[in-house]
Amino acid sequence: MVSLYSTGLELGNLLVGSDLLNHSWDAISKLQKDTLLLDQNPSLPFSVKYQVYEYPPAKGFIIAFVCSPNSAVNHLQEEDFRELAPSDAIMSFDFLCTKSNSSVSLHKAAFTLFASLENELSLLKQQFTSHQPLIVTGHCLGGSVASLFTLWLLDSLPRYGVQRLLCITFGSPLLGNNGFQKAISERSAWSSYFLHVVSDKDPIPGFLISDHNASAATLTTPTCYMPFGIYLFCSESGFSCFEEPQSILELLMIMSSRCAESQNPNNCSQVIDYGHILEHLRSKAICRGILELPDSIGNPLQAGTYLLLEAAGVGKLQQENVDMSYLAINIAKRTEVQAKHRQNVFDPSKKLSTLKKSMSYLEWYMKNSLEEAGYYDKYKLRRSRSRDEIESTEQLIKHHRTLKLFWKRMVAEVENMPWKEGRSLRKRWLYAGTNYRRMVEPLDIAEYYGRGKKDYISHGRSEHYKLLEEWLTDENFHAYQRTQASSLTVDSCFWAYVEEAVISCEVLKDRQSSAQDQESARENLIKFEQYVMDMINNFLVSPEIFLPQSSFMRWWKEYCRLVGNSYTSTLINFMKDEFRRYV
Repeated sequence: MVSLYSTGLELGNLLVGSDLLNHSWDAISKLQKDTLLLDQNPSLPFSVKYQVYEYPPAKGFIIAFVCSPNSAVNHLQEEDFRELAPSDAIMSFDFLCTKSNSSVSLHKAAFTLFASLENELSLLKQQFTSHQPLIVTGHCLGGSVASLFTLWLLDSLPRYGVQRLLCITFGSPLLGNNGFQKAISERSAWSSYFLHVVSDKDPIPGFLISDHNASAATLTTPTCYMPFGIYLFCSESGFSCFEEPQSILELLMIMSSRCAESQNPNNCSQVIDYGHILEHLRSKAICRGILELPDSIGNPLQAGTYLLLEAAGVGKLQQENVDMSYLAINIAKRTEVQAKHRQNVFDPSKKLSTLKKSMSYLEWYMKNSLEEAGYYDKYKLRRSRSRDEIESTEQLIKHHRTLKLFWKRMVAEVENMPWKEGRSLRKRWLYAGTNYRRMVEPLDIAEYYGRGKKDYISHGRSEHYKLLEEWLTDENFHAYQRTQASSLTVDSCFWAYVEEAVISCEVLKDRQSSAQDQESARENLIKFEQYVMDMINNFLVSPEIFLPQSSFMRWWKEYCRLVGNSYTSTLINFMKDEFRRYV
């Protein structure tokens, strides 16, 4: 459980010790020199600039974004500059919204700056589709624009094209609301592409934390700004990394309060020189002694968190009524929750061996059922006459439930994913999902009608079967033209239509049925005949439906008695002369 301490400090050590931060800040500094004149002319409109630089050490590029620093600070202090732009006003980033998370909002000023460069950035985006390393960086609101451009790249590039992409911001304000933070965390690994460097003396990262934020710090209200990505907190004491959003928000609030309570009104207008901070940190010792821990710290994770807070400069705030022990304990608890959540993240690939085993058992059961009434009817009428049959039935029920639980969760997870990731996963699992539906749904139908129920399609069909069928339709999947019978009936609801046809025959036999019910039953049976013939003509039904004791053949015999010898139809002719050739 010392992993938080190790990870936070070691990651910070790695980042500060590398040249990534220094090269990024050098690019920002070069561009800031060109924009220095903007600070001297306040009549010019507030704007953002960018420049592409070569990154020789990795044969890549750095794209730097900057605003005029002083004007950015002045604008951020204005009340209307704190507004959030709702999802319907940020169509360029509609890919962040999902069915379960539609309330994504962005900092309106940052989005406006990004939108002012959208045409240029769209052309720039097209240049970076290779494996060349790319760092996108920015300072203050320029960092916000850098983050938005990085999101654009993440959405447009294939997964293999973003592995060498990193966004580094320096002293940037928060960018979006809780819905925005959730949208980033829902994408696998997206948070790791963002590193936000924050000094404990920089007021800008906390400017957008309002009183409402502070009072709702433990809530997930859509109007609150929330951090995302990894934060590298820097102070005279050292540096450390945090990733848990609520903990980052608490640290930002503590640090921003120092500026708000400062007696010096100019303190909140200062521009922090991160170049000087980086130079100072590279020579700074990180580790602190465990003997300095207070008695209230009760386990290694809390101890590691306490040391991280000291390295981030929070230890200096003890005289400002900040109980660092209490803060460390709470952050440690949230970190444990976050770790458990990550362990519970659904990974379908981990279940492959279990799925193969269950599907193999169902295939074995299906082959063995051909000697009886067939797969569907053997399960529906399961009469266990021996110990082996009892064990076989129990194993089938077990594997049936295993598969159904997996695919229900799989479909739910995919449907809640962003469109791009969800579609990618749908395509990869389309064949497996279709095969599962065709093999397992008949068992659900057998259970449903075995309990004496009616109208499975409208009242009994699970939503995940419907969605699996939609996946197949959405991908415009066209099966090849068959020339022989399918081993699995293509329509997974075939047996539900058979059962409804059986019920329609019962209605016709019942003399107490109303004339309207009988007419409706006849119409349904004619439609069913046509449906069956379409399936047969295209070889879309399994030959097992023609086994003598199957539900279909028992329906057929009863249907023939009801319609009489004088009745003729395409299905009647087929069943008289040709069905044995199909088998």
